[in-house]
Amino acid sequence: MNTSYSSESSSFNFDFLAPHPKQDADLLQQLSFIPGLKEVLMLRQVHALEHATVWLLGENKHPYSPPGTTTNMQLDDELLGGLSTEHGFFLYGDVNISDLRRAVTLAKHRLTSGEWDLAVHPRCGTNVSVAMLLTAALAVSVPFLLPFRPVEQFIGFGLAATAAAEIAPDLGMLTQRHITTSIPFNLAIEDITIARDFWGKESHFVKVYWEN
Repeated sequence: MNTSYSSESSSFNFDFLAPHPKQDADLLQQLSFIPGLKEVLMLRQVHALEHATVWLLGENKHPYSPPGTTTNMQLDDELLGGLSTEHGFFLYGDVNISDLRRAVTLAKHRLTSGEWDLAVHPRCGTNVSVAMLLTAALAVSVPFLLPFRPVEQFIGFGLAATAAAEIAPDLGMLTQRHITTSIPFNLAIEDITIARDFWGKESHFVKVYWEN
């Protein structure tokens, strides 16, 4: 899953269907006959770890808070991007590998300790996909809902695009929260190296493995 990031962020509470440490391990045990299930579960957990790592790297660049104040604001480094696989994730951008090691370790700890909002990110590729699908679905419905005349159809397509733009961000976040990410209770960090991605672009690669 390809992830790119924006400068805006929000905090999300995972009150509904709150994650628990054995959820993916239990699912894998019960449905082990399904081909590729473990890879899918790992990909979701890696995706969450990727997002949390980017958030923490952003915090590292803005570490100062005024004395006596606390904030839950998440800070995003717009120059960072990521690409998750079932084996780990590529991280693009100018990052010191020591900072990355600390960020990945802390990201996993904070995610599994209850900071589930770190698993979602407003510029994730999931949001783009959801926006495209929603726009297409609403556009396809226009000819069936409005008279088939140029003016009405034109207005309908405009309304469909506007509605999609309004709904897509929240729907994308919900999709991330419940479908494309999962708290990495079963991931262990194996290594961080300099690697080339599928297109030959150099990046850091955070390799992980599954542990019950």
